[in-house]
Amino acid sequence: MFKSVQQQIGNVALVVEDYDDAIAFYTQKLQFTLVENTDLGAGKRWVQIAPPNSNGTNLLLAQASTAEQFSAIGNQAGGRVFLFLQTNDFWRDYQLMKANGVVFNEEPRVEEYGTVVVFQDLYGTKWDLLQLTNATS
Repeated sequence: MFKSVQQQIGNVALVVEDYDDAIAFYTQKLQFTLVENTDLGAGKRWVQIAPPNSNGTNLLLAQASTAEQFSAIGNQAGGRVFLFLQTNDFWRDYQLMKANGVVFNEEPRVEEYGTVVVFQDLYGTKWDLLQLTNATS
């Protein structure tokens, strides 16, 4: 008997300028959970964060250490939205993020697939805050 293939993406690396600034932004302004913060020596750390009550992929914060990595901060998707934060209550999260000083690139809009708004992290990385409609969730 063959075992069925079972895989998942465990982490997505997000290049940041500073571990502590990024941790503060994500945990304080977006209410993410700090999953792990392990010192690996030589200035490197293994830092994982995740949205509250998430059971999926974590973000791995990777502090830039080369000129090439620094040039990618805030532009890891070439100016497009890089990450999609799905929620079960768009307006709750939008209002909380707005109150916490998160920068939004537009006003919220309702699309066929759900309610969405583009926001950015402390380095300008673009995200979608998204609540899918029942038809697509």
